[in-house]
Amino acid sequence: MNIHEYQAKELLRLYKVATPDGKVAQDAEEARMITKEYGGASVVKAQIHAGGRGKGGGVKFANDPDKAAELFKAIFGMQLITKQTGAEGRKVHTVFISKPIDIARELYLSFLVDRGSSRVTILASTEGGVEIEEVAEKTPEKIFKVAVDPALGLCGFQARQVAFALGLEGDTFKQAVVFLQNLYKLFIDKDCSMVEINPLVITKAGDVTALDAKIGFDDNALFRHPDVLAFRDLNEEAEEEIAASKFNLNFIKLDGQIGCMVNGAGLAMGTMDIIKYHGGSPANFLDVGGGATEDAVKNAFRIILQDPAVKAVLVNIFGGIMRCDVVAAGIVNAAKEIGIQVPVVVRLEGTNVEEGKKILADSGLNLIVAADLKDAAMKVVASIK
Repeated sequence: MNIHEYQAKELLRLYKVATPDGKVAQDAEEARMITKEYGGASVVKAQIHAGGRGKGGGVKFANDPDKAAELFKAIFGMQLITKQTGAEGRKVHTVFISKPIDIARELYLSFLVDRGSSRVTILASTEGGVEIEEVAEKTPEKIFKVAVDPALGLCGFQARQVAFALGLEGDTFKQAVVFLQNLYKLFIDKDCSMVEINPLVITKAGDVTALDAKIGFDDNALFRHPDVLAFRDLNEEAEEEIAASKFNLNFIKLDGQIGCMVNGAGLAMGTMDIIKYHGGSPANFLDVGGGATEDAVKNAFRIILQDPAVKAVLVNIFGGIMRCDVVAAGIVNAAKEIGIQVPVVVRLEGTNVEEGKKILADSGLNLIVAADLKDAAMKVVASIK
């Protein structure tokens, strides 16, 4: 789960991580009053779950209260398009008014889970304000990396290594060490998957502060954090993703034409890869889980078919814990209840596979049964061509 910048900064302040003052404005008049409170100038910032807001026109400087009100009206409700939103963009439902600060340097800092080392890893760079992917591609030597031992936590010498790598010294260096230690505590306490501070700013007075912040959380740990779950903004999620979460289904909307229903994340990735290999494009990632029930399968079908872009569905199930006859019954019942109007290709393998295939064959429905995954991918791609 991701949260907005203003919400991330609330958490930063709880952990004594410095960040500029800011408030959400409900209307143009409130934007004017907040700007007046901040001395007559402010930064007016669109709040969406995507980076590149500044380049897309969603972050503007107001040099007086009237300008802040004018910018609020321009930004609130706009369809903000960035590299991360795609061509359709995201509608802005929230506007954050931030107090300006005097910037001397812009740096980059993030904490993330590195799957290669299975450890929380710190990435730091002197190239702040720039997309880290661009830095990694053009000047990878400017990215400093530190892996944190989970048994020891972030050690003082590691925090000092990062501060040295960023070229900091004196009181600024000491501030940065404490900043890093507090940020790591937040990361662990709240079961984060990523905390990105870009830019991490050194002010002209030598203070270390988080000018912007993006925080993502491990969905599987949200039951431990009702305070974090309260930050969830349904406006930033696809309708299908919201519906899937109600049935404990793992769903991610993509931009293709072939709906995918599988059991297991690895199988989902393999299914999407082979669809692409044979010239198709997946419309979603939907994992019903290893022990899904007939109802789960029916709900999965409903969610997939809510997307008008879906022109065909590929069901790829390996019955280990999950039985193929249960899956087949769910498919048949869903097809009868919903009235599926697109081709459905089914590949079943594993426990009770013959019973499952018989249920499909006896259903009287126009379901396309595949012999294996390659056959399934070829058939589903051919069905929409």
